[in-house]
Amino acid sequence: MTSEPKAPSAQGEPPRLGLFAQLIFGSRWLQVPLYVGLIVAQAVYVLLFLKELWHLVAHSFDASEQQIMLVVLGLIDVVMISNLLIMVIVGGYETFVSRLNLTGHPDEPEWLSHVNASVLKIKLAMAIIGISSISLLRTFIEAGNLGTTRSNFTETGVMWQVLIHMTFIVSAIGIAWVDRLSDNGHRKEAAHG
Repeated sequence: MTSEPKAPSAQGEPPRLGLFAQLIFGSRWLQVPLYVGLIVAQAVYVLLFLKELWHLVAHSFDASEQQIMLVVLGLIDVVMISNLLIMVIVGGYETFVSRLNLTGHPDEPEWLSHVNASVLKIKLAMAIIGISSISLLRTFIEAGNLGTTRSNFTETGVMWQVLIHMTFIVSAIGIAWVDRLSDNGHRKEAAHG
């Protein structure tokens, strides 16, 4: 039993894979339940968004400007997490499982045409930084209540949140830098080859 590919037929059909190669290549379909699970998580975030939006509208006359701002930042946070889910679901499926064949579709995401694992990593890192930024902004707004009974944060907690946010930023810069080095290496190989 060999797993070497057979020569393509005269009709231009792709080469047939050996049994072991088919098993390895077919294993990518095991990720489909993971993406379906993320779609369910997306639905949960839609419900959470609608619940928070309802609370905002229902209590907008009783709430202070700061409370309204915190709820709106929470809504933005939910939207950004939802955008992150879409990037992972659509980009991950397209990159690792199978093509979606959306070329020419009026709703095809602009970024999908040039997505690969590297681009997806950078987009995800930037989305995580955005989510962290919104969370940090909420913390800073609520931090004005430090020392009062209404505050959910301690000075140490705020410090750790800032350090974690800075770690996300440094990580994203590192990912982009490594990606750029890798891209330059591929260009040099192509120029010499």
